[in-house]
Amino acid sequence: MTNFLKAGVAALAMGTALALPTLSPAFAKDIVNPADWASVQAAANGTTVHWHAWGGSPRINAYIDWAAQQVESEYGVKVVHVKVDDTANVVSQVVAEKAAGKDEGGAVDLIWINGENFASMKDQNLLLDTDGEATGGWAPQLPNWRYVDVAGKPTITTDFTIPTDGLESPWGMAKMVFFHDTALEKEVPGSAAELLQYAQSNPGRFTYPLPPDFIGSSFLKQILSEVVADPAVLQAAVVEEDFETIVEPLWTYLDALHDVAWQSGRNFPKSYPAMRQLLADGEVDIAFAFNPADASAAIAAGELPDTVRSFVFDEGTLGNTHFVAIPYNASAPAGALVLANFLISPEAQKHKQDPDVWGDPTVLDINAVSQEQKAAFDALDLGIATLAPDELGPMLPEPHASWMSRIEVEWTRRYGAGN
Repeated sequence: MTNFLKAGVAALAMGTALALPTLSPAFAKDIVNPADWASVQAAANGTTVHWHAWGGSPRINAYIDWAAQQVESEYGVKVVHVKVDDTANVVSQVVAEKAAGKDEGGAVDLIWINGENFASMKDQNLLLDTDGEATGGWAPQLPNWRYVDVAGKPTITTDFTIPTDGLESPWGMAKMVFFHDTALEKEVPGSAAELLQYAQSNPGRFTYPLPPDFIGSSFLKQILSEVVADPAVLQAAVVEEDFETIVEPLWTYLDALHDVAWQSGRNFPKSYPAMRQLLADGEVDIAFAFNPADASAAIAAGELPDTVRSFVFDEGTLGNTHFVAIPYNASAPAGALVLANFLISPEAQKHKQDPDVWGDPTVLDINAVSQEQKAAFDALDLGIATLAPDELGPMLPEPHASWMSRIEVEWTRRYGAGN
């Protein structure tokens, strides 16, 4: 940070006026310096953070409400959960604001973001960079970053093959797990190929959420990762002239699956909760989630029978980290930083990992927290349907974000409404 801007931070903290030069939108936010955390907290006090986050799960919504209460109580930052069903719409909102020249005072302060949308925002320079250039970003400067398991969880620094460069902060781990009702006494599949065989042997008993629902799209990526001739090609951006040849095995697989799927593949549950409800209602045999504790949490909430158990494919399932990011033109960047920092605190991470609350795996290195905090994590009962860490199997890498964007478009063309 320049000496001039350091003086600007000090002046702002003291409530004095200082004329600042005209800066580019991203660099103008350099006056919010997470390395000077006391001034960040002072600037955040009394502000309102509009956190745009998926609103499709009552348990997750309840956790976000709890976090909002804690941040307001401890730091004087009010948090408004703006419930969204598709993060791409939030990205479009920021894009529209930039096109209109609204380089400050934006409507979005914090986004719960996935790799596809992070890649889009990063490519379009829509993310807050408190350094003014890509020199480490704001996330590693958060005080609670010292607890984050950067070494043990590589997806914290690489999001769907895209380096995060400190432009988003992790707040949960994810790994695809399947679950079924053991009361049905059916042998579960151990791969995509076996899943298709299962569906053919049990017609009408399997489905997946309608893309672009995140879980539905993730299912497509899981299958693609298993049926593609060379999975390594998915780690690079799509080359358009090769796309159809590479993904043809996916369409062949889905054509066969849809023939024997729930409602013959003519309809799909609109969301992950809708798919899980089909399992609860006995309409399908298998559901899946990107949270190893999801089935246990649903059982605890009375949403699934207590005979449901989890399983994974033998050769691995997709895994990733989920993040929060701050748009370049956020109205309350200091408040957003305070909220992001709280979300990676041992207190917030332990509360979130409790399956009675959410059951979301932590991004922290448990050996980096205090002995008292570690004991609190160790004491958590992860639930009767949650696989132990050593039972979760290998983690398949997420494809480059461009594959999902392209596949969703083609899936809709082939199988969408009216087809």
